[in-house]
Amino acid sequence: MKLAPLFRPMAGRRVLSRVAYAAVAAGLALSPLAASAQTQQAAPQQVPQSREQITLSYAPLVKRAAPAVVNIYSRRVVKQRASPFMEDPFFRQFFGDAFRGVPRERVESSLGSGVIVRPDGLIVTNDHVIKDADQITVVLADRREFPAKVMSADEKVDLAVLRIDTKGEKLPTLDLGDSDTIQVGDLVLAIGNPFGVGQTVTSGIVSALARTGVGVSDFNFFIQTDAAINPGNSGGALITMDGKLAGINSAIYSRSGGSVGIGFAIPADMVRSVVTAVESGGKLVRPWMGASGQPVTQELATNLGLPRPQGVLINQLNPKGPLEQAGVKVGDVVTAVNGHLVDDPESLRYRIALLPVGGTATLTLVRKGAETKLPVKLMGPPEDPPRDEATLQGRQPFAGTTVANINPALAEEVGYAGTSDGVIVLKVQPGTTAQALGFQPGDVVVKVNGQPITRVADLKRVVDQPQRRWDLAVRRGDQVLTLSVGG
Repeated sequence: MKLAPLFRPMAGRRVLSRVAYAAVAAGLALSPLAASAQTQQAAPQQVPQSREQITLSYAPLVKRAAPAVVNIYSRRVVKQRASPFMEDPFFRQFFGDAFRGVPRERVESSLGSGVIVRPDGLIVTNDHVIKDADQITVVLADRREFPAKVMSADEKVDLAVLRIDTKGEKLPTLDLGDSDTIQVGDLVLAIGNPFGVGQTVTSGIVSALARTGVGVSDFNFFIQTDAAINPGNSGGALITMDGKLAGINSAIYSRSGGSVGIGFAIPADMVRSVVTAVESGGKLVRPWMGASGQPVTQELATNLGLPRPQGVLINQLNPKGPLEQAGVKVGDVVTAVNGHLVDDPESLRYRIALLPVGGTATLTLVRKGAETKLPVKLMGPPEDPPRDEATLQGRQPFAGTTVANINPALAEEVGYAGTSDGVIVLKVQPGTTAQALGFQPGDVVVKVNGQPITRVADLKRVVDQPQRRWDLAVRRGDQVLTLSVGG
């Protein structure tokens, strides 16, 4: 998972104070008329009717919600070579494989939190909490421990679903809330296990909604809160005042690693889509847009006749994609999905991702200054063309790479956002020619010795012919890198 430099996954407490307003200032007094007006406008006072009203405590809410929040401990064994130099082809040509060193094992542990969403032991946490774990242990609020099995792990949204065997016992749960009903300024509580000190509750408000510039997952659309969130809170609950799950705490903005009052949670609506897929017994397949676009700037808004910068300007459409088939055209500005406003490509992808394949989405768009609505039949990403995955060997620059044809389904799997045409590098084996030349997963082969590469078959045909010199062009992100290698 790629993280923006200042955004940290979470593997202090802020107390809301009551403010008394006094109408006393040095040397000043209210006039009788002003005092009379204030008396008339004052709200009627009531005697507190319960202990909770007297103490102004969140305790009843925490008492209901906290038992559904668990601690998660993950463990994995990492093997390392005794000498990193023995992985270098230059050294190996002198010393051979016999001197590569005996592998050493190192144990890595991770700490996080999780939320029980079903009484039979279904638990939601962050993907980065349990990523590559060999052993996962869930500790309930009553300190009982259970081994956990990974039911689903989705790096794209940084969510994972675990299951523990409760032997038929029903566990306390948190109901999933409706993320779209949350408003900026709402009070929320964050529950988790920061720094491994034990279950902790912090309070705050919803600071912002629809944050998309966080860079923690492929579907950037977060609830921002100032409730103190620290390492170890990952996977924990952000709850509303009615005791429902608003989101799964996922990341913080911090220069020091500690909370500075800017935390982010994955909305409950996204959590619901992942849990529903697990319960249905199938793999989560998100709808494919078959389109790409860009945010509308002030300059674009002026040129397009929009009253303000809003929506996503469509600049590319796949002829076989659902948007193209529904009648969307390049130059259209999509402003809403099923009535929910979108302001950038990330929020458009998020809104589409929440909907089921086979369903219909209503797009609100602006075309030549006029607003219109189009129904779009949602479909999964197709395997067209077939990916034709292959691992290349021999005396050629791509030896040690696993490559495949780019198609919409593969692009969704690996998070590739470029054009759906070409040959992409999926893996690079260590200690191979390809690794020594610096090839990376995600590179797209454009040309070899001047010949365009559009399919794996093209690449195989070219590299199977011995050459005295290889001239390569590879696209990495927005750049095309060139390289010349002796044969």
